[in-house]
Amino acid sequence: MTDLSSPSATPAEPTWHRFSAAAQCGNDSSVVNYGTALPSEAELKLLGTVESKRILDLGCGIGANAVALAQQGAKVIAVDPSTTALNRVRERAETAEVRVELHQGELAELPFLRSDSIDAAISVMALSSVDDLARVFRQVHRVLKPEAPLVMSVPHPAFNLLDPKASDPLRVARAYDDSSPVEWELNGEEIVDYPRTFSTLFTTLARANFRVDQVIEPTANPSAAREDSYADAMRLVPATLVLRARKQGN
Repeated sequence: MTDLSSPSATPAEPTWHRFSAAAQCGNDSSVVNYGTALPSEAELKLLGTVESKRILDLGCGIGANAVALAQQGAKVIAVDPSTTALNRVRERAETAEVRVELHQGELAELPFLRSDSIDAAISVMALSSVDDLARVFRQVHRVLKPEAPLVMSVPHPAFNLLDPKASDPLRVARAYDDSSPVEWELNGEEIVDYPRTFSTLFTTLARANFRVDQVIEPTANPSAAREDSYADAMRLVPATLVLRARKQGN
């Protein structure tokens, strides 16, 4: 039986699953993706038809989803704290000959958006780096239209327990309720992730007056081309949690 008495507080750095660092999670650059080796929006249909709709992309990274949405006819407002990332979005949009409205700032800083003005919000692998998640949800709730969806993907709480680079990639390396921040480096930039349990995510959404109506926990496609230890772990334990929550009330 696996020894659980002394889990490590520092599992492998999570750079492998950060969507913001990837050029594209899927092969089709015109399709919205929620993470590595996962079903795309074309299959999951969480956003629905986006043509002519105002879509907020929170933590857009280098802009794969923002540009994909714009190519589908959406009016995209993309927010990211990284100026470097936004420059990449601008380049992508120019290459694709689409328009994406860009804003540099923290994900809870949305004063440029009117209340009840956004048709849908999406955040892919970005909210795990936010310390005050409740504040982000409150601001997203403010700008969304009634019943409009927030579609988000975050590292799965179960996968946060593992160290896929260890000799036994399925050994528990971190306590499930350990909320201590995880620090790692991406392209020379220090990143801090805040692991959260299911209960924390659901409670924080509910307190911000969101109703969760879709929960998706896909394991990786068996054909996914990844480092062996990651592929083995991802095929057995979902690495990504995808949620859709709808705005309730005002």
